[in-house]
Amino acid sequence: MSASVQSVIQASPRPSGPIGGPAAWKGPDMDRSRDWLLHFSAQELAELDTAIRAHFAAGREMGDITEATFQLPTLRQKLAQVLEQVIHGCGFALLRGFDVSRYSTAEAAVAYLGVGAHLGSFRSQNAKGHLLGHVRDLGLDIRQPTTRYYQTNRELEYHTDSCDIVGLLCLKTSKSGGESRLVSSVTLHDEMYRRRPDLWEQLFNPFPTDRRGEIPTGMLPWFELPVFNWYQGELSTIYAGQYIRSAQENFPQARRLTALEIEALAYLDTLSNDPTLNLTMEFKPGDMQFVHNHQMLHSRTDFEDWPEIEKRRHLLRLWLAPHGARQLPPAYGQRYGSIEPGNRGGIITKETKLTFVLEPQ
Repeated sequence: MSASVQSVIQASPRPSGPIGGPAAWKGPDMDRSRDWLLHFSAQELAELDTAIRAHFAAGREMGDITEATFQLPTLRQKLAQVLEQVIHGCGFALLRGFDVSRYSTAEAAVAYLGVGAHLGSFRSQNAKGHLLGHVRDLGLDIRQPTTRYYQTNRELEYHTDSCDIVGLLCLKTSKSGGESRLVSSVTLHDEMYRRRPDLWEQLFNPFPTDRRGEIPTGMLPWFELPVFNWYQGELSTIYAGQYIRSAQENFPQARRLTALEIEALAYLDTLSNDPTLNLTMEFKPGDMQFVHNHQMLHSRTDFEDWPEIEKRRHLLRLWLAPHGARQLPPAYGQRYGSIEPGNRGGIITKETKLTFVLEPQ
């Protein structure tokens, strides 16, 4: 999609009322049920260990990892259940019980990529082309235009990433803080419709959103999509409030938001932070979390890290594109590149070279 096409994105159609369904959950109910928490069995862990050893014995690279090369005969059934739950159920899952202390960073990364390959294709997470991401405080200044929040210890606002599924593997936890927070964007939609329909309808308008310097060929420094997108009977949400605000600050050419649109974004943030709606979870080393961006917003509390470098909070991240994903409206092409399931999402610029890295960069 060219910059000229990008500039004429229209408002999304709107559903006739609340959506409901399994994705429209509230945090306290999910905290009680724990249906989203799955544990690896001893057999599944042994199978994962065998696959790790086989990968290195064969001399394969990380780029060689696919569902076919990283065979998980039994575990693949649980991963199919995870994928169904993430894209057609409540929108997220947490796998627990993988003992990362037994493995090197390279071995843990291979295990995580092997699990991820059974869920979808790997997508680039930044302009550098990193297919294996690192969430770690690098001491960078968020005021710099290319700094991303995951490179700091700052609290993350509720947002979505530019892919179908985002996954995290916890290698090490912080000294304190850094909890993961989730909220259903379907619930947010339904609550806004009930409480403030005047603000609800504003979120179907396209909002200019800062690309933070990661600009695909032929595109503007911002993309412009509605927060709420109603397409083929499904609601898909794309939202990064801090980057909508920075687009207003940094790009005078971007469309100016109305007072009512600004109020609608603020109200969305207020609802996201409501403890009667959201869910907070603490990561343990080895936890693997998978979140469906189209029906979930995620965030993180700020944290205090350990003074020792080797102990500091460190998560590996995957952006995944499942082949059985939902259809997305054509307008998503300006952010996702392609909208073809299994081959969409991620960040690609003229300089991007796809790569796997084992250290934060």
